[in-house]
Amino acid sequence: MYYPEEIIEEVRERNDIVDVISGYVKLQKKGSNYFGLCPFHNEKSPSFSVSPQKQMYYCFGCGAGGNVITFVMEYENYSFQEALKMLADRAGIKLPEAEYSKEEREKADKRTALLEVNKLAANYFYYQLNQPQGKRGYEYFKRRGLTEETIRRFGLGYANKTSDDLYRYLKSKGYRDDFLKESGLVTLEERGSYDKFWNRVMFPIMDANSRVIGFGGRVMGDGEPKYLNSPETLIFDKGRNLYGLNYARTSREKCLLVCEGYMDVIAMHQAGFANAVASLGTALTSRHAALLKRYTEQVVLTYDSDGAGVKAALRAIPILREAGVSTRVLNLNPYKDPDEFIKNLGEEEFQKRIDEARNSFLFEIDVLRRNYQTEDPEQKTRFVRAAAERLLVFEEAMERDNYIQAVAREQMLPYEELRRLVNRLGNMPGTSQTVRERQTADSREREKKKKKDDGSRRAQRLLLTWLIERPELFDKIGETIGAEDFVEPLYHQVAEMVFAGHRQGNVNPAEILNHFINDEEEYKEVAALFHARLEESLGNEEQKKAFSDIVYRVKKNSLDHASQNATDIGELQRIIQEQAALKRISVTID
Repeated sequence: MYYPEEIIEEVRERNDIVDVISGYVKLQKKGSNYFGLCPFHNEKSPSFSVSPQKQMYYCFGCGAGGNVITFVMEYENYSFQEALKMLADRAGIKLPEAEYSKEEREKADKRTALLEVNKLAANYFYYQLNQPQGKRGYEYFKRRGLTEETIRRFGLGYANKTSDDLYRYLKSKGYRDDFLKESGLVTLEERGSYDKFWNRVMFPIMDANSRVIGFGGRVMGDGEPKYLNSPETLIFDKGRNLYGLNYARTSREKCLLVCEGYMDVIAMHQAGFANAVASLGTALTSRHAALLKRYTEQVVLTYDSDGAGVKAALRAIPILREAGVSTRVLNLNPYKDPDEFIKNLGEEEFQKRIDEARNSFLFEIDVLRRNYQTEDPEQKTRFVRAAAERLLVFEEAMERDNYIQAVAREQMLPYEELRRLVNRLGNMPGTSQTVRERQTADSREREKKKKKDDGSRRAQRLLLTWLIERPELFDKIGETIGAEDFVEPLYHQVAEMVFAGHRQGNVNPAEILNHFINDEEEYKEVAALFHARLEESLGNEEQKKAFSDIVYRVKKNSLDHASQNATDIGELQRIIQEQAALKRISVTID
């Protein structure tokens, strides 16, 4: 499905970015830009910049950036089409019928129908909870201490004991059997049709935009399974969704609290901890971790304090570590779960436990120690070796040493002996001295190349930013730099658009960004391209020198790249001549 480029650009142009973002973020004008607290990460000092000139936003703290369409997508968790429609409605623009292939049209229609039937089912369950037949479910929620407001906020409901209530209701609304089966709400068999959920209190599962995409149900009584989730459908993938995220993502807390189940999330929200979420009847996955990473840099695991909860935490920690999410573990003792803890010790004590949550690696070492009788010298030796092996997970020397110190201190072990053991294990066979030396040399070479690459990439980013902010600089570099000198593939693609825009008299970074909307990584990098900056403390003369140095570096990198890829001697000679002449080139802002 797609809209013509001119329509997308019209919608973007008719929605001033400062006006739109001001509806979400308090902005203050500083110079030519506006600044506020970033809505995409927790911060105390405003680093979120909105440029009326570029019609773009950028956060110098977390790197979030884009145009007005991508802001709405990111903040509201909308698809591109949803964000475009919202902004079109805001500007009073009637979108033309989007162009679909037959398959896309069928899929889009089915998604819409599934969302509609789930919303209908959620309303039905909520209605039943408040009827005489729902008394058992209502009393269950009340016993759990939920208020009317909480029940309403989460849309909690009840599925009757009659096993085909919902089926008959949805049939009366005109839904066909094959579609109802696909929705996951109904089971169709030769013997008849049955509701997926019956005699259960119901938890509507919502996506980040509060649309009902599935259900969880807890059985009333001793039936099995105790908890039952909707099967996966076109709109419901339990590995890609988190319960409570629709509320937690706007909580503006510095971390997200990850719980085990629905009731934990609901109880915590009711107690004022609106940053709680839970995976949906499954262990935390790498996709859950990636989703969490979109909204926070830090997670506190609030799993049950029993054996199953500890195992769940131990499974989740390396997954979150791999995703780059800083993780801590909450101590719920002497209670089993967050709900029980809060009911007994209160919200203030729970917040204190969050603030004091255990570093996840040190928690792993604590649990590891439970497997050994450390009063026994042999057992203690085995524990120390196992802990040392765990410490090898940290590849960077300073970070590893920090953890060696922490483990030695907390487990009352001699620091020097533990450090030597860790280093010895890191040098065990399988890695000969020669191989280790080569690895060290390779690592240094990679680091050297990385610094060189980072330097040339930064120079290209800075030059593109400068050209967009000060179009008169095109005249200064006209004889020296062209789009072809931006050799990084993505930068070259953007530079082509920037230089073409200059030739046409209109360099439009917000419009350029539209071309990268379908690739999240490229989109983020392009947004950052237009916001590279030097130290703000540089004086006028220093800025002049910096500009000259950046032009030189971009051109030199371009010529070096060309010489490495030259295909004949004549081309190589020409490049060598240009390299020699480069030293005599002087490009300044004046």
